[in-house]
Amino acid sequence: QVQLVESGGGLVQAGGSLKLSCAASGRAFGSYNLAWFRQGPGREREFVAAITWLSDTTYADSGKGRFTISRDDAKNTLHLQMNSLKPEDTAVYYCAAGVTTGFGTQSYEYDYWGQGTQVTVSS
Repeated sequence: QVQLVESGGGLVQAGGSLKLSCAASGRAFGSYNLAWFRQGPGREREFVAAITWLSDTTYADSGKGRFTISRDDAKNTLHLQMNSLKPEDTAVYYCAAGVTTGFGTQSYEYDYWGQGTQVTVSS
């Protein structure tokens, strides 16, 4: 069992940066693949970025070159550094953990979810 708690969201102007964090409690954090998903107003939850237990990473096209996912297994923490933010990045951001096939870009592949943190980007 893994419990996940996101933090770091907030209001930022377009072009600004935010760093999201996800603190995990429970066993075997280092053995899970981890990911960030987001859900904007009136939209379905969508994949943002994932990192395997070997620290291989993959990104949705929307975040390539702007977002960086990282993990610190010693501190049971997942991060998402977001730069050059755009109004369309406005969403609730969720971290997720699971044992996935490949990188795990689909939400159904993840067993554990945080409660989400709101990111609002103003134009």
